[in-house]
Formats: sequence, structure tokens, C-alpha cells
Amino acid sequence: MADFLLITCEHGGNDIPAPFGPLFAEHRALLDSHRGWDPGALVMAEALAAASRAPLVASTTSRLLVDLNRSIGHPQLFSPLTRAASKEARSQIIEQYYRPYRDTVENVVKQSISRSQRVIHLSCHSFTPELDGVVRRADVGLLYDPRRRGEVQVSMRWQASLAALRPELRVRRNYPYAGKGDGLTSHLRKRFGPSEYVGVELEINQRIVVAGGRPWAALRAVLIDALDTARATLPDPPA
Repeated sequence: MADFLLITCEHGGNDIPAPFGPLFAEHRALLDSHRGWDPGALVMAEALAAASRAPLVASTTSRLLVDLNRSIGHPQLFSPLTRAASKEARSQIIEQYYRPYRDTVENVVKQSISRSQRVIHLSCHSFTPELDGVVRRADVGLLYDPRRRGEVQVSMRWQASLAALRPELRVRRNYPYAGKGDGLTSHLRKRFGPSEYVGVELEINQRIVVAGGRPWAALRAVLIDALDTARATLPDPPA
């Protein structure tokens, strides 16, 4: 069984479709904040996909309309602004923006597995340097389910490769969030076994993204190089 790399980005922008614009008319600052999107995540996803010649599935619709990284029924699926909308409006949002994205990703995974390929799915995100007064002490986070061996192997090898290339980088596993929490990767783990699907979320500190320039470009480059090294040292997937 060969490996198939898939890159996704659920929070790549802060766009609001025109029909729902009135809900956000007085909330431009909120849309532009980290609550509206993941700055830098789409740039990172595009760079990974281009360097690896991997397919990219991405959305630029704001998570404040609907969070593509939350399950149906999760209390944070809708923001307070869209929770205040009518039931019909929320259903329309699900059918037009949520399901098509999730179905596209799941179908890519399913098709790859049908070709006897193990999917390595990298979901790209970024995190605010400080949340509720707590400073996040990492430059990069790698989120995964520690119960799934393939995810442990990818994450540990990626971290080790980054340490060898850029030892000053603070790379932490399952930080600033737990990788087994609700999200697109956890949904796909329920659909596909550990020998078929490996899901890892890449989290980048927005401090580096906002600073821009050479540090941000250098981080993208080293993440790509380290991933190449990590993938080259992975054990062969189960037949």
C-alpha cells in the first residue's frame, strides 16, 4: 500500500457569502480577528501542496458563518451570529457550504483508499499567540490521536526533522489543542481505519505569520523540507 498525501485548509479566509452579509454588517473587526479565520493557514497549505504535488481542498468562507472543523451538533458549529439566524438559514448554510466541503474531502480519502493507498491528511491551521490571557508557548503544533500509530509516527518524525533543521523552533505535539478532539480529522478517523487514514493537524503561531518577511518564508520552507524527510523515513504502510 502506497501513501497518498492530501492537504486541506478549513479556515483559509474570512469571506461571508452575500446572502448572509447582513448578519455580519457590524462585525468587520470580528471577521478580521483570529475568530474569523486562521491567518497564514491557506498560504501554508498552498505551499505544502505545491511542493508535494498533493491535492488541496480549501475554504475561504469564515468560520463565523459555519465552522468546517466542527461536527454537526457541536456547540461551536455556528457562531453566536449565525445561531441567531433562522432554522431555515442555518440549514441553507449547512447544505451550501458545510456539506460540500466535508463531502469533497471524504470522497478524496475514499477514492484514494479504493486505489490501495494510505492517506496522509495534513489539515493546516494557525493559532493566536495569546488566548484569554494565556501565552501559547510554541511556534508550531502537531495535533494527532496518540492511539493511532501512523499519526504518532508522522508527527514524531516531522518534529524530529524540524529539530534537526531548526533546533531553535518550539515544536510541540498535541499543543495548543488535543489532536483527538472534535474536528475533520476525528470525523475521518471514525470513517476509516488506522491502516487507511492518517490525520495530522498542523498549527502555526500567528505571531510568525503577522511578522511576515523572511521568518515566515523560512518557516514554510523548513516545514516542507522536514515533512519530506519525515515521510522518507516512515515505515511502509500495512499491505
